[in-house]
Amino acid sequence: MSSANRFQRAAVPAAAAAVVLAGLLSACGGDKDGRPEPAAASTSQAASSTTSTATLATAAGQASAVAKTQGWLKIYGGAAPAGTANVVQLNVTDNPSVGQYVSDGSGRALYRFDKDTAKPSVSNCAGPCAVTWPPLIVARDQSVYAAGVDPQLVGFIERPDGTCQITIAGWPVYYFSKDKKPGDLLGQGVGGTWFAVAPDGGKATRD
Repeated sequence: MSSANRFQRAAVPAAAAAVVLAGLLSACGGDKDGRPEPAAASTSQAASSTTSTATLATAAGQASAVAKTQGWLKIYGGAAPAGTANVVQLNVTDNPSVGQYVSDGSGRALYRFDKDTAKPSVSNCAGPCAVTWPPLIVARDQSVYAAGVDPQLVGFIERPDGTCQITIAGWPVYYFSKDKKPGDLLGQGVGGTWFAVAPDGGKATRD
């Protein structure tokens, strides 16, 4: 057998392994330093979503400039223009007991967990914990708008299940399953480790 044929036969398993490895890459993607980055197949999807968002914003006369980009995720300042689809909206809500805290576009409170870390950003809430405290997830076809929150503080991390969780100042943010309507803060102080997240990523509390 010629050396060329031996090389071709050896290359087939290697190529197959590369395909399998590519298939194992998560929705978030990531480089060797742990910084999320887009997979080639998804770059066009993200670009298409961004174009669609920009088109809608322009049509509404409220074109927005991207304030920050992390990998494939585009983060804008302010409220999403009316009619903009596929966005995660962050707002700030005032509460007489805890002061300002971050909420989503429907007014539901967002929380941080003291057992997580911000530097590096790591979530330590998974399994049953994540059922009680569902993470705020962003998908590849979405963008984020932050009103009252510095867009530079907003980002995301990859969770063990491959989904992408929004962070504020490095802190992963969550909902509380017992909060049923806008303005509910039933998760505040639970276990001495869960607190509504302030716009700067700190704990929302007047203490």
